Amino acid sequence: MGLLEDIRAIVGEAGLITGDEVGQRSDWRGVACEAKAVVRPRSTDELSAVMRLCHAARQPVAPAGGLTGLVRGAYASPQEIQVSLERMRAIEFVDPVGRTMRVEAGAPLQAVHEAAAPHGLTYGVDLGARGSCTIGGNISTNAGGNTVIRYGMTRENVLGLEAVLSDGTIVSSMNSLLKNNTGYDLKQLFIGSEGTLGIVTRAVLRLHPSPTSTATAILAVDRFDNLTRLFALVGQRLGGALLSFEVMWNNYYDLIAVRSGRHKPPLASGHDYYVIVEAAGFDPERDEIRFAELMVEILELDLAADAVIAASRAQRGAIWAIREDVPGQIMMMAPGVSFDVSLPIDHMDAYTQGLRASLANLCGVEAMMIVYGHLGDNNLHLLVAPRPWSEAASEAAKEMVYRPLEALGGSVSAEHGIGLDKREWLSLSRSPEEIALMRRVKTALDPHGVLNPGKVF
Repeated sequence: MGLLEDIRAIVGEAGLITGDEVGQRSDWRGVACEAKAVVRPRSTDELSAVMRLCHAARQPVAPAGGLTGLVRGAYASPQEIQVSLERMRAIEFVDPVGRTMRVEAGAPLQAVHEAAAPHGLTYGVDLGARGSCTIGGNISTNAGGNTVIRYGMTRENVLGLEAVLSDGTIVSSMNSLLKNNTGYDLKQLFIGSEGTLGIVTRAVLRLHPSPTSTATAILAVDRFDNLTRLFALVGQRLGGALLSFEVMWNNYYDLIAVRSGRHKPPLASGHDYYVIVEAAGFDPERDEIRFAELMVEILELDLAADAVIAASRAQRGAIWAIREDVPGQIMMMAPGVSFDVSLPIDHMDAYTQGLRASLANLCGVEAMMIVYGHLGDNNLHLLVAPRPWSEAASEAAKEMVYRPLEALGGSVSAEHGIGLDKREWLSLSRSPEEIALMRRVKTALDPHGVLNPGKVF
């Protein structure tokens, strides 16, 4: 029997997709899967057996989560087998006392939030693709999202995990303790390694008490120094209650909230920045009063030109819909290049102004750029649309965005990973010694380069 037939014997008919059916599967952008086959194991043991076969045959494998990534980290070439954990979606156990949850890696992020809610708990990672992205994909990319400022990245919200190595070895480190100082923290090898060191199959997630109050406002700000002063003030007044501090530059807000026709703008266009401030606490009556008083103080200090506090869940959803409108970005900007970078807050103004000038010099007035992001945790998202569009213009845009970050101590990837798309830029954010050590770790755990070959470096 051939390799695929051997795999079929392990995972069953429903666990192996071949032929034309492979091309009928696609990622969130609609790009068809090109893999030789798609394997869908039902358990860690099945995946272990599959990987033993692939390791022996030197068959490269590309792990896939919810296929919502932006750097082609889950791309599988026609020579590779894609491994999808879509049949491993179980929420195995919720411990409301220890505040943990044990899940399979194919569980969607939204399902995790829904499973935690009845216990008065919440998972600290949240992002716009919550309905499609999976816990395994979040772990492999160390996903961030909208609440990093309070709960941290995925790395801070995973207590333990289980992974299958390239040779089929199962490493089960399903720790559920906040304190466990017994040697190397092996889970950190797999968090953020983009499936190049092992395939995560299960995880123990850290949960937090669900806030009983949520207050959301959107503010218009006219100067960058007011923006940084505003961030400092809300941090001082709200402390640990601050959940999100999201900033949309006017080029984003005007295009998406106003000109796209997809939203009812809560504030008039024309201001330099639009800030979503969200707080979550445990005393609804006092929290609401304190948040309203803070908004008044901000206006009295002239840190914001205008502000609207969401008066209902629907109004809160409408505000966040502007920030999370990826389809609107595509509709208004395509073709374009998306970027996910981080840099010190005090360099952001000069950096974005420099990009604007560079883009104008590169392409003239027809080129477009929008900027938004999680300013409170140093992360900016940019979408650049050179005009006229060409692959050469796309590459020039990457040079324009990435090159200045090296001198600023920034990162070419804040939360989406490296994948295929950012490999050539990795050296701007990591030293030769760091990259060499990464390669040594990769060689030690995957000597034949079976797992997600070509990704990261």
